Amino acid sequence: MDLTWTREERGFRDEVRAFAQAQLPADISAKVWRHERLARDDYVRWHRVLADHGWGAPAWPREHGGTGWNPVQRLIFEMETFKAGAPRLLPFGLQMIGPVLMRYGSAAQQQALLPRIIRVDDWWCQGYSEPGAGSDLASLKTRAEREGDHYIVNGQKTWTTLAQYADRMFCLVRTDARAKPQRGISLLLLDMHAPGVTVRPIRTLDGGHDVNEVWLENVRVPVSDRVGEEGQGWTYAKYLLGHERTGIAGLGHCHRELALLKRMLAAAHDSNGTPLAANPRLRDRLSLIEGDILALEMLLYRVASERGDHPGPEASVLKIRGSEIQQDLAMLQMEVAGPDAWPYDPQWLDADAAFHGPGPDMAAAAGAGYCDMRKTTIYGGSTEIQKGLIARMVLGR
Repeated sequence: MDLTWTREERGFRDEVRAFAQAQLPADISAKVWRHERLARDDYVRWHRVLADHGWGAPAWPREHGGTGWNPVQRLIFEMETFKAGAPRLLPFGLQMIGPVLMRYGSAAQQQALLPRIIRVDDWWCQGYSEPGAGSDLASLKTRAEREGDHYIVNGQKTWTTLAQYADRMFCLVRTDARAKPQRGISLLLLDMHAPGVTVRPIRTLDGGHDVNEVWLENVRVPVSDRVGEEGQGWTYAKYLLGHERTGIAGLGHCHRELALLKRMLAAAHDSNGTPLAANPRLRDRLSLIEGDILALEMLLYRVASERGDHPGPEASVLKIRGSEIQQDLAMLQMEVAGPDAWPYDPQWLDADAAFHGPGPDMAAAAGAGYCDMRKTTIYGGSTEIQKGLIARMVLGR
């Protein structure tokens, strides 16, 4: 197949590049390049800049307020905005519940909720995982009992990303305890400000709490906020996860972190004053990562060109390789940063080390970033689960 850019695609790339350079707020870009934590407002501002330009929903069809871009255009958009230092678009609304609502939601749900996703008037979070149900979602225990025109929801969700900012949650619940594990599950749209919802932070190795546990105690959810049919939530959950796993490949993220890694190598030197970029061992490892990113890029182009929005087992392949490459990049960044990876530790700030890293401004969060990236091979379905899916879909086992 021909993987070279067409003239139209090159023109589109230049358009996106110019827009990102002109419209991406400089303070947000600076935070992203320094691996600093983004505030809620940082995400919302960038989303609304895109929405005002008509680019707020890159993967959505025009009839729902999206761009109508094809998969290759969306890939170009992701790469160019990430290279400019843009934060990742919030996936929970745009890539997860949005497509589910377009396919399975009622007309009233689509009309009321989809426009609010584009401008982040509603910040969504994902209520899937539970303390005893991670990759094995079919064993979830959060229950919803119907009382008239409401469900009463009780249970616990965990690893709920950015739930502290969320207004709404798309939540898998068990509505029929007597059915088989994959049956009797329904998908509800839950108000995070409703009585009975409690969000508690989970502190992670990088010192943050992007993930949380959410307690649901007698939370009332209108029946009108159920997606599709009762007991068919497993079907909707699988559809949603296919969109999530393709996005986790993170090609734009990989390109940006590779560029940062090269800058770090150029700025750091050893005790003899020799730039680390001249170290043959580090150069070999850099070349291997570059080759892996190129292979991931070619696979994504192929999937985008041939399979479009229905990648099948390729979604799991992309999830595995993308998450592994992100971890490799974070590991090498931390090694290059050396003592600068822990700038808040007084012993490093005061030490006269023989190793001279790229400087705290460039490498301050390398250690925290390494810890944070350990999760990429777990969330969205662990690597082991993805390999099982590939085996079943490709080999029929």
